[in-house]
Amino acid sequence: MEYETRFYYQTKDLEKIINILKEIPELHNNFRIYEKTIEYNHPSSEYSFKDINGKFRLRISRNELNNKCKISWKKKINDINGIKVEEEKDVRINPNDTDNLIYLLEKVMHFKLINSYERYRIIFENNDIEIAVDEYPFGICLEIENKSIDKVPVENVNYWIKRIGLDINDAENITRNDKYISLCKEQNVECFKEVSFDKEMPKINNEFKIDNR
Repeated sequence: MEYETRFYYQTKDLEKIINILKEIPELHNNFRIYEKTIEYNHPSSEYSFKDINGKFRLRISRNELNNKCKISWKKKINDINGIKVEEEKDVRINPNDTDNLIYLLEKVMHFKLINSYERYRIIFENNDIEIAVDEYPFGICLEIENKSIDKVPVENVNYWIKRIGLDINDAENITRNDKYISLCKEQNVECFKEVSFDKEMPKINNEFKIDNR
């Protein structure tokens, strides 16, 4: 099971967020990576992934050092005091086969494209926690996910929320897509199926604030 929570912030707070995380000595971080995610629904309405809170996605990740591709499945199981509990399964794909995989999914199996989006990601982590800083075209998402195998997951996530200086009451456990759609409606901006950095986007205005700083 996956236990995680999310916070959304304005783009101009990116450097502040990264600097705060770099100050935590227990964490190490990787290189910034570009990702494109394509979400599909089952071609038959009888097996709609949306009806069971599921997400079937193809993700392409790359930077100067790595080029990766995977298929992922996520299904929401529960929500415990602001922390999401999800079933998650991943299958790694040879990145050289990405185009052929998309062809099979869309032209042969007739999976229905729901949306796609771009982002840049930096991960801060250790054996207990993964903290992802995601730069979307409309703002920043800070995602805190349990990785420990011996700690109580919900307690561990709450510990790291407080360790950073955040308040669980400020978490927004909605998907990237739901956040984007709500922003478009609030700001009267055209809503695209393909969310990318070259399109006009709404903007998150929530400021990154932490306690004891």
